[in-house]
Amino acid sequence: MRVAMYYNNSDIRIQEMSRPVCGPGEMIMRVEASGICGSDVMEWYRIKKAPLVLGHEVAGDVVEAGEGVENFKIGDRIVAAHHVPCNTCSYCLTGHHTACETLRRTNFDPGGFAEYVRLPAINVDRGVFVIPDDISYEQATFHEPLGCVLRALRIARLQPGQNVLVIGSGIAGLLMIHAARKRGAGRILAIDPVPFRLDMAKQFGADEAIPPEEDPNAILRRLTEGRLADLVVVCTGAEMAQNRALESAERGGKILFFALPDPEVQISFSVTDVFGRNDRTLTTSYGASPYDSWAALELMRSPSLRVKDMITHRLPLSDTAKGFRLVERAQDSMKVIIEP
Repeated sequence: MRVAMYYNNSDIRIQEMSRPVCGPGEMIMRVEASGICGSDVMEWYRIKKAPLVLGHEVAGDVVEAGEGVENFKIGDRIVAAHHVPCNTCSYCLTGHHTACETLRRTNFDPGGFAEYVRLPAINVDRGVFVIPDDISYEQATFHEPLGCVLRALRIARLQPGQNVLVIGSGIAGLLMIHAARKRGAGRILAIDPVPFRLDMAKQFGADEAIPPEEDPNAILRRLTEGRLADLVVVCTGAEMAQNRALESAERGGKILFFALPDPEVQISFSVTDVFGRNDRTLTTSYGASPYDSWAALELMRSPSLRVKDMITHRLPLSDTAKGFRLVERAQDSMKVIIEP
């Protein structure tokens, strides 16, 4: 079978690899659509394990089912979570599924930028879901990024009417804006340096979308009659964004760090800025549990959730390198889908 082998962001090669063999409890998926995630182009993070086949936002068909598989059959249209938790450790039992050691060890064989992937038995058991008939393969790939957003908003406990600042309007920020709007957020302000992304942010629910050089606090106060953001979500790893977030939260507000910055990025702040009468909360959210992926898939059945309109490019497997360039450049693309 053909795969897109990742060596670095500028070196992705279409190569031949043996098709995975299906074992007991496992399944083979023929990949119909696989989204390129912003984390796929974080070279400092990915290159340590190169060469490898990336791709974790997948949707496709069951073409083989191993002995013991009872809940799925050949021909089923499915999505699959690449990392799944044990559901029994202290982390899982307290709602911290993405801190689970099992989740850190589970994955596809190989990644989703391939014609076929093997889904291990544990993934089949707790991380595979049938795609509803009214959702396309390309829409279904959003089960993973949207699931991450739903988990983040649950952690942040966003309430109707609360004002939101989203820093970074790539696909994660765009989904955050769109989901927050659907959950009844008050005013939403988006920040991004790219005009294309600012336009997209406004299309998907932002009241205002501004470049980083403008003063978000002045605009927030104008939009909200003097208040700052009840929730600030950082959807970019840029160092300036991490520090700006601390300046834009209202008293009693939350700052949610949602993007993974480079390891050397440090945040400096005075504890008194969050302590005492300011009563601000700093929190993080990483990844999604299988429940979040399922919830995202169900939520996408609503026609008002317009994830399909976020897709700007659909490319064959042979053009995976082009897709990576589009996502890394981040100028005129939003969601890029590879169709093996």
